[in-house]
Amino acid sequence: MRFSYHPSMCNPSFYLELGKAAEAAGFDAITFPDSICYPKECDSTYPYNDDGSREFLDGVPFLEPFSIIPAIAAVTEKLEFSTSVYKLAPRQAVTTAKFVTTLGVMTNNRFHFGVGVSPWYEDFLATGERWEKRGKRMDEQIDILKGLMNGEYFAYKGDFYDIPELKLCPVPTKPVPILIGGHSKLALKRAARVGDGWISAGLSLDETKALIDQINNYRSEFGTLDHPNYQFQVMGEAAYSPKGIKQLEELGATEVIVAFRNTYEGGADERTLESMIAEINWYAKEVINKSI
Repeated sequence: MRFSYHPSMCNPSFYLELGKAAEAAGFDAITFPDSICYPKECDSTYPYNDDGSREFLDGVPFLEPFSIIPAIAAVTEKLEFSTSVYKLAPRQAVTTAKFVTTLGVMTNNRFHFGVGVSPWYEDFLATGERWEKRGKRMDEQIDILKGLMNGEYFAYKGDFYDIPELKLCPVPTKPVPILIGGHSKLALKRAARVGDGWISAGLSLDETKALIDQINNYRSEFGTLDHPNYQFQVMGEAAYSPKGIKQLEELGATEVIVAFRNTYEGGADERTLESMIAEINWYAKEVINKSI
């Protein structure tokens, strides 16, 4: 089992020290969410909490992942990085590929790119991209990301993109893994068909098992079960005890993402840097070291 630390959009001045502390404690990775903006008016509903409200996000300090990850990579040696998840569909494909390949190079292959569609119509308004057929558009974006990661000339012609032959330089020595986030049937199928793994939000053990089993069924249908390093990154209460870690391993999970604050509850984040490092060290002592 791999262990990934989620700082939960904390005070931005803490991140470098938290990255160093997570690496020293034995975490394998640190993961970052993504938020483009917080619109004053919004008709969208949030799919990962009970009531669909978004107010808990107002004033939350989201840093841009492609900016903060290189800073932490510069003060760590082994710690890996991921996004959980980056809202890919509202972005432009080739510029995003440039960001991803640069980060793969600068971290020496320590970056895993977790992506999702974005539930916010307002994200698409803000970036000038189409909301309609966003899932199919993201499928093309993933094709383009993969095609440009090998450093050779690549062209693409689809329903949404018509890209002449071009190449990016430099590219990482290994392709950046692309993981798909989401719980919908379309997201699960996408993870099985084109992903190098899947990322869940907080789920129970039973829910986690059901979705992992469903993805593996889809992988069987799509002929992708032979992927050598397929990842199942999961969150949930089971991740906070050695017993729960064992149960998740038995379900097929390969990595747990742990946070020590429920951002969905809202309210001011009054954690100090010292208290957050103490949480990291407690988890290492009580869970990581006892799960090896």
